[in-house]
Amino acid sequence: MNKILLAPSVLSADFARLGEAVKLAESAGADLIHLDIMDGHFVPNLTFGPGLTAALKKITSLPLDVHLMVENPARFVQPFAEAGAEWISVHVEATAHLNRLTAMIKEFGCRAGVVLNPATPLVSIEEIMGDIDFVLLMSVNPGWGGQDFIPSIRKKIRKLRSQLDDVNPSAHIEVDGGIKLDNARELMEDGMSVVVAGSAIFNAPDPAAAVAEFKKIISLVQKEKA
Repeated sequence: MNKILLAPSVLSADFARLGEAVKLAESAGADLIHLDIMDGHFVPNLTFGPGLTAALKKITSLPLDVHLMVENPARFVQPFAEAGAEWISVHVEATAHLNRLTAMIKEFGCRAGVVLNPATPLVSIEEIMGDIDFVLLMSVNPGWGGQDFIPSIRKKIRKLRSQLDDVNPSAHIEVDGGIKLDNARELMEDGMSVVVAGSAIFNAPDPAAAVAEFKKIISLVQKEKA
């Protein structure tokens, strides 16, 4: 069984205080820092670039989990790898050459992931499941933080976990969008092993306490699954 990891998403943090948000997440016990990279084309929003990624890398020892929500993602892999990303994921919907792209990510020494939007079927990654380090399932339509979780994704998580167990059991399932303290446990039980939480942490009255609560749930689920 994969260790369950918590990846706070700074998309929901105060952009004027991102460094503080990253340090808070790390000191509270997070395992990764999730960065949503948006280009204003693949999704309507604009967020972070390699320069900011490199700046955040200087202040944290946590791996940076870079989710490329961009057109032509092949242009972005090298700049973000060189900026310090350790996990890089690319959208199935954004490339016709997924195998080539994930191989490129690995050539830069990063963990390679593929991302599926809510309506994209699992069959689209069937031929590459054995060659990747993780799959990121979007549980909201990408572009903005704070959206509600799409319930049908639970079935998708369970189906994907079953398929990965057959061909690549060490691969993680990361889930991003609408994850809160009140639904995280059931999603972990379904097979989620990387928990991306943004507004549930950074919009909470006490973000450090929210991280601690997520970690408590993770610990309980891991003990039950052991």
